[in-house]
Amino acid sequence: MKQPCVYITTNRNNTTLYIGVTSNLVQRIYQHKIKLFKGFTAQYNVDKLVYFEQFEDMESAITREKRLKVWKRDWKNRLINEMNPCWKELYFDLMC
Repeated sequence: MKQPCVYITTNRNNTTLYIGVTSNLVQRIYQHKIKLFKGFTAQYNVDKLVYFEQFEDMESAITREKRLKVWKRDWKNRLINEMNPCWKELYFDLMC
């Protein structure tokens, strides 16, 4: 899936959120899952994809990512709940 995306991942208990941007969502989430890069997501086990948005161009995706990162937690939760009310893992759905 090569397309600019903004995504939100969380940990198993849905207590920590991470917002990122990528041009290859499947590859990027896989990298989170195998903890390829040491940092926030590896340290806090934030590898469960619960939300994503696709964009026509990377500039739009980056702009959206920056906006989401300053949102309050309640707003982010509401956004996730609109698309994924059970907060289920979406990564495996992308593989089909």
